[in-house]
Amino acid sequence: MEIGLFYGSTTCYTEIAAEKIQSQFDDGVVQLFNLKDIPLAESEKFDLLIFGISTWDYGEIQEDWESHWDEIDHVDLNGKIVALYGMGDQIGYTEWFQDALGMLHDKVIAQGGYVIGLWPNQGYEFAASKALTADKSHFVGLALDEDNQYNDSDTRISSWCQQIHNEIQDVLSS
Repeated sequence: MEIGLFYGSTTCYTEIAAEKIQSQFDDGVVQLFNLKDIPLAESEKFDLLIFGISTWDYGEIQEDWESHWDEIDHVDLNGKIVALYGMGDQIGYTEWFQDALGMLHDKVIAQGGYVIGLWPNQGYEFAASKALTADKSHFVGLALDEDNQYNDSDTRISSWCQQIHNEIQDVLSS
């Protein structure tokens, strides 16, 4: 089982999270790809994907993802299992916390991806987010806040990776 992890990272926090996620799996299982160096079409080579994105300012998409945003509409994600994680600032941008994560989720679903790894929204303080599920009880992926909850990130990453590992096994065995 190989997983392609594609991320964009301006301040390297999303990249650091990608490396921490990679370390939660056996060696060689997760391959990292920085979107500034590779086209998103490379993700089609994997049946299992993790996408990492950060939200900038007032709900903006990180620049590497922004430069590939229209490509998503042409990437075949049918039958692909996709887990998502996002970076955001719940205090400084409380009305747009994890918005890019929600926008990426919508694109993945539109392209036929099967999203796993929903994450509970407990333990966060924010006013609004496009990354919430319809019932608002979960984020559509792992929500990280390196600005305000840095000390929680390692535990969240570890728990989420175990969760997606279990969900991958469930999907593959059904």
